[in-house]
Amino acid sequence: QVQLVESGGGLVQAGGSLRLSCAASGSTFSVNAMGWYRQTPGKQRDFLALITRSGSTNYVDSVKGRFTISRDNAKNTVFLQMNSLKPEDTAVYYCYANRLGVDYWGKGTLVTVAS
Repeated sequence: QVQLVESGGGLVQAGGSLRLSCAASGSTFSVNAMGWYRQTPGKQRDFLALITRSGSTNYVDSVKGRFTISRDNAKNTVFLQMNSLKPEDTAVYYCYANRLGVDYWGKGTLVTVAS
């Protein structure tokens, strides 16, 4: 089992920045991909960014150039630096990890971007 705990959400003005963190614990060995999704009420959970243990990254087009995913393998932590935030970025942000083909999710952290 892998437990994921997100932090760093909150209220920010449009154009501002936030840095989300997600700490993994438990059976973290063999965790390869870690990433971030977000969800707004009544909508599906959408992929944002992913990073492998080796550091390869992938982003959805809508956040390229604004969001940066990074990872500290020694601390089993993944980060999402979010810049130039827009009101439409308001959502619950979820951390994700895949270990040996099994997906794990955090409980989410709310990001609210005020216009």
